[in-house]
Amino acid sequence: MRPHAILKPVGAGLCCPPGGFHIDPVRPVERALITHGHSDHARPGHGAVLATQETLDMMRLRYGDNFAGSTQAVAYGETVRLGDVTATFHPAGHVLGSAQIAVTNGNTRIVASGDYKDTPDPTCAPFEVVPCDVFITEATFGLPVFRHSDPDGEIAKLLDSVALFPERAHLVGAYSLGKAQRVIALIRAAGYDAPIYLHGAMEKITRYYEACGIRLGELRMAKGMTKADLAGTITLAPPAAITDIWTRRFPDPVAAFASGWMRVRARARQKGIELPLVISDHADWDGLTATIDATGAGEIWVTHGQEDALVHWCQSKGLKARPLDLVGYGDEDEAALTPGETGA
Repeated sequence: MRPHAILKPVGAGLCCPPGGFHIDPVRPVERALITHGHSDHARPGHGAVLATQETLDMMRLRYGDNFAGSTQAVAYGETVRLGDVTATFHPAGHVLGSAQIAVTNGNTRIVASGDYKDTPDPTCAPFEVVPCDVFITEATFGLPVFRHSDPDGEIAKLLDSVALFPERAHLVGAYSLGKAQRVIALIRAAGYDAPIYLHGAMEKITRYYEACGIRLGELRMAKGMTKADLAGTITLAPPAAITDIWTRRFPDPVAAFASGWMRVRARARQKGIELPLVISDHADWDGLTATIDATGAGEIWVTHGQEDALVHWCQSKGLKARPLDLVGYGDEDEAALTPGETGA
């Protein structure tokens, strides 16, 4: 069966007609395979959902117990037969429970990456290269200008600022699923052992990470603390919260934001970010191109971001490549810059 008959873009997302399912559909479908728990990929209302246990748990935390008609947990390395194809889940290194999905029919294997990164992260399983014939890659940072900084160096900038301004509170904007927990783990790895404070919107998911055995040190809720208590502290909050009225409870707050988009300094200035931290849970340009090479795929389908530049790079290397032009997906850091998930 030709690749385009195995997986094809449709209005609801990426569809597998011979398997009777969609991958990360943007509207309710009969059967959905979900790569990870971010809201632009994991939506409620499907008849059946197959995902890793962690992703199913994230969906329950966000949408309630009845987010789907039925659910099936699929472990990394596990293969399930669906119609005329098999689907195998492999670690994507993006956030806890994130998975690439390998769809196989006969001798043809297509890997849908979902969102991924190829750099170490103490809060999730590392990315696994899956050899395939067709690789469907994200391209959130699919331009050569995007080369992410060493995250340890970015955390050092944060801790240097905390030491330099002991009278001020540092508010770090980070998406509540994945980025926040990774930033906390990196801060701990750098030797910072004081309590770290959380915005209310961070609590449920962060406690779930701890329940999965991820050690994050002493965490406290910012709610109810006095300004004097919060001087010299670090608080994690959704990006939209760090520049709104919620910040009035903090003494002369330093607004920081952990995102790959902070490579674009004009964007940081526009959003009022005093301390940009270039820490991303997506592969940068070098990570994208190295991963494409490593898969050995002869055909590349590009989606979710800067598609044209990556398609051109693939073609210059003699690979067949095309953009998928799927709609309804966006980088969670970018989406989080607008008001939304900003609980008490």
